[in-house]
Amino acid sequence: MNEALTIWARQVAAAELRVPLPRRWAHSQGVARRAAELATVLGGDADLLASAAVLHDVSYAPRLAVTGFHPLDGARFLRDVHAADERLVRLVANHSLALLEAEERGLRGVLEAEFPLLDDRRLVDALVYCDMTTTPDGERTSAGARLAEIMDRYGLGSVVGQFIRRASPEILAAVGRVEAALAAQPR
Repeated sequence: MNEALTIWARQVAAAELRVPLPRRWAHSQGVARRAAELATVLGGDADLLASAAVLHDVSYAPRLAVTGFHPLDGARFLRDVHAADERLVRLVANHSLALLEAEERGLRGVLEAEFPLLDDRRLVDALVYCDMTTTPDGERTSAGARLAEIMDRYGLGSVVGQFIRRASPEILAAVGRVEAALAAQPR
């Protein structure tokens, strides 16, 4: 376990999001709470997931938005400013099927070259699950309701709307895999 990593991640996310974007901060905290629920499934990677969960949207902070694509901006911030753990940076860069959104934005090659997707499907799925079962206000929700909320907020014709439409089957599959792993845990 690496509790120091999660403490550091929470401090970085709070410093960037709490004041300028309190709702985004609430979401990030909610995603981190969901990550804590997966500790029994992830074992030694639980702290890594919790850290990625609280940091996944860090570059929505106005001062960090360089390209306008928050997974890429966040990963660069964590790598370049904080020299963060490579696995953490790659999780943030690729959270919630970011490669598909990067493709919509013409940035897939850049994202893949700088931050290759982790081979550990459990961690990738776990972060999708945490993000896509947490509302913008940090509350629990279903993946279906979350996807509908994103579509309503951004609109079908937007880049995010197009991405969500394409990514929905994979998002729901990832959430399903995590839910199955949770259900298989001894009670």
